[in-house]
Amino acid sequence: MASVVGIMNERLFESFLVNHILCHMAGLWRSYQALMAKHPWTLQIITAGSLVGVGDVISQQLIERRGLANHSARRTTKMMSIGFFFVGPVVGGWYKVLDKLVTGGTKSAALKKMLVDQVGFAPCFLGAFLGISGALNGLTVEENVAKLKRDYMDALISNYYLWPPVQIANFYFIPLHHSRALIQQFKGGTG
Repeated sequence: MASVVGIMNERLFESFLVNHILCHMAGLWRSYQALMAKHPWTLQIITAGSLVGVGDVISQQLIERRGLANHSARRTTKMMSIGFFFVGPVVGGWYKVLDKLVTGGTKSAALKKMLVDQVGFAPCFLGAFLGISGALNGLTVEENVAKLKRDYMDALISNYYLWPPVQIANFYFIPLHHSRALIQQFKGGTG
């Protein structure tokens, strides 16, 4: 009987804990929404830098398996600065332009937005991102150009494996002010 009571108490505690966490997360989401309504551009940039930084931490710890002792805080800081000063403003500005170029929330509009994004924006954005990343990592102009020549096409092809379906879903299901955060989450995790 004591073990049944113990199990029931444990389940009640787990239920309480989950509800407590969910309530706090809902509160954080409401706060984020309120800030997004008041300061969309600033929050867009902060979100971009933060998510790109988190993406680099995930990359170093889960993919590269560096461990905390070998984690490069300098690299994470560089990636965050690219998020704050390049990804956030550029992607945010691009989505405003794209929303004016292709209007509507239909499946057809989502497909058109994806095509314009992937044919017009993605190749330029990727080249600039790789160039900025190389410069921040200390490459000379010649080394950066050589790296771009060597890596750009593979990176662009990889981009086309992931981004078209993500962007169609993004443009069809997600409101503009949320789609920016969604894309930064993906870019942070895959960048």
